[in-house]
Amino acid sequence: MGLEEGRHFAVKMPECRDGYFSILREGLAYAAWHSIHGSSEQQRLAARFVEYILQRAREEGDAVYEKAKEIVKEGKERGSLRLEGFEKKVEVDGRKHEVKVVGGGAKFDEGRGCELLLRIKITAEVDGVRREYEITYGRRGRNNEAVGCAYARSDAPAARRQKPRGYRRL
Repeated sequence: MGLEEGRHFAVKMPECRDGYFSILREGLAYAAWHSIHGSSEQQRLAARFVEYILQRAREEGDAVYEKAKEIVKEGKERGSLRLEGFEKKVEVDGRKHEVKVVGGGAKFDEGRGCELLLRIKITAEVDGVRREYEITYGRRGRNNEAVGCAYARSDAPAARRQKPRGYRRL
């Protein structure tokens, strides 16, 4: 299923007795995601694994079972939203625009100072003009606030009339 030790699960191997395997929160969510979005064999194996974990959680008590069920639900919902094919007519400053999303994607990246950034790229047509847009999110400051940033390109018509705003607090 592509689970990684330390990120999705932990293994303890004491010298004097048998070791044990511990599934982490992220690992259970990832397995639940694979049970919906994986290949056919991955889906089958991941679904059996998730059912096994839920069964073991039920044996531990209602509170553990409810928490595990919540994590599984969260994992299954990841990646369920698709922008591709999205179309909408919007009004900005009294002018109507037609927006069509052609494609896009998201990835994690390492910024300055080893900070983790989320970069979202969207290819869209606005009033028939195709452009690629990039939005970057990161955590900044003493309070570890989530901050987003999007830059207007100089060849975009609105970019020539407006001053870039830089980071905006969420």
